[in-house]
Amino acid sequence: MKLGVICDGISRDLAYAVDVMDEFELEYAELQFVGDTEVGDHTGAEIRAIDQLLRDHGKPVSCLSRHVFAGLTTANVAGDEMHIKHMDALKRLIEMAQVVGSPLVRIMTNRKEQILWGHGGAEKWNVAHGAWDKTLDLIAPAVELARIDGITMVVETGNGTMVNSNFTARKLIDDLDAKDVLKVLWDPANNCWCHERAIPDGYEEVKDGYLGHVHIKDVLVDTPRATLTVKKMGEGQLADQFDPMAAALRGDGYDGVISFESVYHPGNGDFEAGFRQSIEIFKRHFG
Repeated sequence: MKLGVICDGISRDLAYAVDVMDEFELEYAELQFVGDTEVGDHTGAEIRAIDQLLRDHGKPVSCLSRHVFAGLTTANVAGDEMHIKHMDALKRLIEMAQVVGSPLVRIMTNRKEQILWGHGGAEKWNVAHGAWDKTLDLIAPAVELARIDGITMVVETGNGTMVNSNFTARKLIDDLDAKDVLKVLWDPANNCWCHERAIPDGYEEVKDGYLGHVHIKDVLVDTPRATLTVKKMGEGQLADQFDPMAAALRGDGYDGVISFESVYHPGNGDFEAGFRQSIEIFKRHFG
């Protein structure tokens, strides 16, 4: 398996982040923010400079991760002002991917409606009727764009989004008939919020050709209290699942990138310190 990091979890100064990657022998760079700018919003000159820096240091780009479609709701429709804004950003993201050689671009989904399907009376009283179909309508134009431009998208299992589990990610792909251009960006820590256990439940949903990319961090969720705590790797609720996850991925020949997501700090807001406390544990499990 190929190991990398979401670079701005170390620093938005990409040159510094690359030096830290070298220190810990991480090869693949996932880009989200470079400087104060989200990927997809850089100028042509800035993109060429980013590309040159990474090539000079032998750091292939694994994924360009913009928050495309995040923040949309079921009140939005394809072709409205906000949807067009996100589609335009996706087009710019794809253009950047073609320059820096990124095989993947990330999309998200619109804001979560809690109950999408129901039985035994819930289908009448509790389901957010039509919410899932509206999500399909919002994502379908992106699928067509990806086919035209020859790029693969990955949809992240995100907190607070319609796709917040591997089950919903796979269903999105199947319902859009998009397995050729849309894969799952599996973030098992995010999936903890909806109580989808990484192994075996989550992995079983995506192992058959649906998995495109992986984010790793550790968390502790308290859904009743609406509280999420990011933990040092190995001290959260995924601690006993990392080794089985890695074994399953190796056993099935996963050859994509696993990106460490450095969003933990040890109480002082220093995310690089959090990175340094966790990265060797990450490498021990997945290296």
